[in-house]
Amino acid sequence: MSVTTTTLNNGLRVVTDRTPGLRTASVGVWVDAGARYEAPDINGVSHLLEHMAFKGTERRSARAIAEQIEAVGGHLNAYTSREQTAYYARILSEDVPLAADILADILQHSSFAEDELERERHVVIQEIGQADDTPDDIIFDFLQHVAYPDQALGRPILGTVDTVKSFRREQLAGYMGQHYRAESMVLVGAGGIEHGALVGLAAEMFGELKPETAREREPARYVGGDMRDARDLEQVHFALGFPCVSFTDPDFHAVQVYSTLLGGGMSSRLFQEVREKRGLAYSIFSYANAYLDSGMFSVYAGTGEEEIAELVPVIAEELLKVTVKVDEEEVARARAQLKAGLLMSLESSSSRSEQLGRQMLIFGRPLPTDELIAKIDAVDAAAICRVAARIIGAGKPSVAALGPIGRLENYDRIAARFA
Repeated sequence: MSVTTTTLNNGLRVVTDRTPGLRTASVGVWVDAGARYEAPDINGVSHLLEHMAFKGTERRSARAIAEQIEAVGGHLNAYTSREQTAYYARILSEDVPLAADILADILQHSSFAEDELERERHVVIQEIGQADDTPDDIIFDFLQHVAYPDQALGRPILGTVDTVKSFRREQLAGYMGQHYRAESMVLVGAGGIEHGALVGLAAEMFGELKPETAREREPARYVGGDMRDARDLEQVHFALGFPCVSFTDPDFHAVQVYSTLLGGGMSSRLFQEVREKRGLAYSIFSYANAYLDSGMFSVYAGTGEEEIAELVPVIAEELLKVTVKVDEEEVARARAQLKAGLLMSLESSSSRSEQLGRQMLIFGRPLPTDELIAKIDAVDAAAICRVAARIIGAGKPSVAALGPIGRLENYDRIAARFA
């Protein structure tokens, strides 16, 4: 594999990773704009804009966009995160020009027709309703809210019913004009693709992108707290969070190994103790979300109404144990899981393009795989204990719970377990 980067005159970066012999390719645009760039009154605009980009341009209807990509057997999709928005296509190698043309069209010439906006507004409201009806989905919005209250990073990516109802096409166009700038975007190709050819397409099709302008991103302020919603459900959905590291923190890779060791697979401590040994939960895992200037380490569990009383102390005990001692064998196992996941992802052009897009927006360069492997290999047992203690001692916990929560300990009792 060979990663090549070119920056066009207007500031747009083009990155490719060619895999010789592969007859398919992934092409996408990663945009440095997501939910945390939104003011309260436009919460959800990034996500609605992502939807509306597919609803017609000056020269393509919404149906034409879908038909043209599917006529060549391709797949076109997008997603919105808290810090980025991505638009991408998976196609045969010979159809890269078509994919690039469609992406350039929807990101520069979307029409935001009023009738399409009204329809898509209702679609997104249904999506919000579906998320609210999915306990093991909405619980993470609850946790985000208590960790980062009264700020963009704590508001839902989808927005609210009220904000989505209020959006007008001028707001969508204005937000796109402000944030979808050449230096804020990366065009990525992976698989059966030629770098020079994609650079030529970019120069031809993305030349109208304007240079970057000054933009403000509200700094992250982790607070922590408690949010509970008593509902008549079969299970209690419980999430526990702590302030954690950003992407650029020297402990980033140690935290990833720690999370894998604690709750990243069937051999992890939480899975073995909570599910295999005690039978307290069907689903339990940990994860570490990083942002440009903050992060959160979290544990999620779905358990029964009676079991929640025993489950929380067990989770706390396991978290505290890791601050004292871990075995080199389990650290090696966690490192191996991370490295295997990283290397396996290189064999998927879509995963590889996503890696490159995110790396360019976060670090300003593609990160060599050997460099990432070396940083994972450098994590030892002492580093795991150190970052475990750092996370628990970084600030008060965030707690979110949903379902029959009568037997769940109060917040002060939970927090005291980590004092």
